[in-house]
Amino acid sequence: MAKPVEGLEITRLSPDDIDGAIVAIQQAFADDPFADWIYDRSRFSPRRNHASMTIRMRWGLRNGHVFVAHTPEKRCAGVAMWVAPKPLDAKPTWDDWWQDWALWFRQVGMNARFGRGGLKVKRYYLWKECQARMHSQVLTNPEGYWFCNILAIHPSCQGKGIGKALMQAVFETADADGIPCYLESSKFEPNVKIYERMGFRFVKEIKCDDGEGACTLFSMIRDPVVKVVEEDSEEAESIKDGKAAAE
Repeated sequence: MAKPVEGLEITRLSPDDIDGAIVAIQQAFADDPFADWIYDRSRFSPRRNHASMTIRMRWGLRNGHVFVAHTPEKRCAGVAMWVAPKPLDAKPTWDDWWQDWALWFRQVGMNARFGRGGLKVKRYYLWKECQARMHSQVLTNPEGYWFCNILAIHPSCQGKGIGKALMQAVFETADADGIPCYLESSKFEPNVKIYERMGFRFVKEIKCDDGEGACTLFSMIRDPVVKVVEEDSEEAESIKDGKAAAE
């Protein structure tokens, strides 16, 4: 088990953290199978990707739960973006509607300025279709799920327990509310085993294949951990002692 970094600090993302968080994400996903599948690497534009991620991070400031890890040597050594749970039958609010359209317009403006930056649009929509199909099959909890859609640790900081510390920031809330957590990965080794050590279980895989190349998504769920209340333990111990005395 990795020994946690001394002086590690987990905070909410601030506007000043955005650039550092994006660098961590870009470095962590440099060899990711999904990124290789959805981008033409020969035409990949770091500037366009940075602009896209900036839009996403700013959306996260308003709508998500984004945590960053700071070490004494490196600010934004890791980042985790979570989307809070919503009941499966909940209808979008006016605010949801507005935020979705605002995000869409920002992305259109970005594309007008930077182009697609190597993004394979056909594969992007195929991925969204496959992801929606998988969600319809595995997401069954009526109260919804905490969805971790980004977990990235800078390569120079991996293997030090930073990812687990970032996840724990939401695990505590999820466990207290009895809500499961959900994530997806396009890399089976070593990611699935790493997430299993965090309490996730593998539930399903789905292949996105456009006839020219394929990418497999592995979905995982972490069930809420029910903690034994101290008072209940004391009560159970008292009952046990009472039975022993009676005998």
